[in-house]
Amino acid sequence: MNNIDSILKNKARLIERIQNKTAQHVLLDQVYPENWQEMASASAVLFLLGFNMCGNGNAPEPCLILNKRSNKVRQPGDLCCPGGGIMPTLDPLLGKFLTLPGFPLARWPLWKDFHAEKTIQAHILKSLFSTCLRESFEEMRLFPLDVRFLGPLPFQELVLFKRTIYPLAGWVGHQKRFFPNWEVDKIVNIPLRKLLDPANYARYQYRFTWPGTNQSTWQTYDTPCYLHQHHQEREVLWGATCRITLNFLKIVFGFKPPEITTLPTVRSDMHANYLGGKRK
Repeated sequence: MNNIDSILKNKARLIERIQNKTAQHVLLDQVYPENWQEMASASAVLFLLGFNMCGNGNAPEPCLILNKRSNKVRQPGDLCCPGGGIMPTLDPLLGKFLTLPGFPLARWPLWKDFHAEKTIQAHILKSLFSTCLRESFEEMRLFPLDVRFLGPLPFQELVLFKRTIYPLAGWVGHQKRFFPNWEVDKIVNIPLRKLLDPANYARYQYRFTWPGTNQSTWQTYDTPCYLHQHHQEREVLWGATCRITLNFLKIVFGFKPPEITTLPTVRSDMHANYLGGKRK
């Protein structure tokens, strides 16, 4: 852990480690479907990291930057990565600019090799990254050219929706303030050191009713979650965003949370309108 602590304190070493660790599987694995049409119902999200965003006093540290969903969208109150649905005509066009000299993908050390060896995969990746940047600008006014691409992460299948999420890791450089739109209640910054602390994890047990079914009929699910305590507020990171985060922590730091059966339980009830807004 001491070695990890030293890495977390050094921005250059941390960025290099993330790029190296995520790169190990990129050239070996098929990251994306070969058929672009299969991506029509998919979403791309930005696993956004930054330095000096959530430090203690005068001690800056790296953190994960998330959005908390507002009551005007589906899954209100949940923490999520910025991002959204793919625009098949616009995003590939915008993606072309990302490979120009000085732009985010051109600065990614693996881009030339990836593009040369897996051209179709590279085309999809740049389109997905443009989706991430476009949506992040809309949701929180993230300045696209201030984002450094760090590498793709394993995709996730949503449990409550038929949708695939493709996360891409990015690093925000100089921007310190964000301006959420109507979709976002607020920005939540979680230090990486807290995400690497096993004591901050729990078992999230939630009861759910599906639309059109008897409201007295509940289905119960158990899943790992991360509990983020900030001042007097507690946020629960769970679901696909939590799985994306745990994949990142495993790939980059070899971290795994404790077995779910050993964790304390946090309970929540979700009604059918959770799928349409206004969580109870």
